[in-house]
Amino acid sequence: MTGDAATDEIRALEADEQRLVLDTFSNDDAWALGSLLVKTARERDAAVTIGIRRGAQQLFHCALPGTSADNDAWIARKSAVVERYGASSYLVGARFRAKGRTFEDSSRLDPDHYAAHGGAFPLRIRGTGMVGVVAVSGLPQAEDHALVVTALTAFLAGAASHVVV
Repeated sequence: MTGDAATDEIRALEADEQRLVLDTFSNDDAWALGSLLVKTARERDAAVTIGIRRGAQQLFHCALPGTSADNDAWIARKSAVVERYGASSYLVGARFRAKGRTFEDSSRLDPDHYAAHGGAFPLRIRGTGMVGVVAVSGLPQAEDHALVVTALTAFLAGAASHVVV
C-alpha cells in the first residue's frame, strides 16, 4: 500500500473509532450487540466466532458452525492488542504497515499472545473511555473488522432492539 493509501486507510479507521462511541454499555447491551453480530454473520453465511468483554468479564460468546478453538485464540490475541494499544487491532496493524514494518517483528510482543489483525474493536463510553472489546474471528482480517464496524453502526442506530436470535 502506498504512503497516501496507507494514510487514508489509517484516517478512515481512526474516524470509525471516533464515531462509534457508546453512551452506556450494560450486560444487556452486550447481548444485543452480540445477537446483532450473530444475525449479520448468519445473513452472510459467515463462519465466525464472536466475543464481547467488558474489562476482564466475558459478556457474550458465540461460535457459529464452521469455526474452531483457533478462532477463540485469535479473538484473545486480537483483543489483547486492543487492550494494550487502546485502538482496534486492524488500526494497530495498519499503523505498523504504514511505517514499512510488521507488528510481529517490531512490537516486541509475543505473537502467541498478541495479533494486530482486523476483527477486535474497542468499546468506548462517551466521557469514560474504553471499557471493553468486541471481537470477531473467522474471515479475512478486513472482513472481520468490517463486520464489527457494520454491527456497531447498526447497534448505535438502534437496530439491535429489533434482533431476534
